[in-house]
Amino acid sequence: MTNYEVMFIIDPTLEEAAKEATIEKTKAVIEADGEIAKVDVLGMRKLAYPINKKNEGYYVVIEFKASPELPKELDRRMRISDNVIRHIIINKDAK
Repeated sequence: MTNYEVMFIIDPTLEEAAKEATIEKTKAVIEADGEIAKVDVLGMRKLAYPINKKNEGYYVVIEFKASPELPKELDRRMRISDNVIRHIIINKDAK
């Protein structure tokens, strides 16, 4: 199992329930083939530059352990999600 970290920004115009559902859906994808170490909801933050004419985003960071195939599936699902503006998955073991 490899240590990973995913950071994603949720559309700030969504209802609170939709934001929570997006986080839970992401956690479910990770738990299907890995284990979550830590979930850190940073909340609303100002973006470094406007994305889709939005200046703020709802930030979430999840640290997890998984096999090397899981980040590919997680990346695929986040790309097609309308709720996620941006995301990045980092391999914390690669130095």
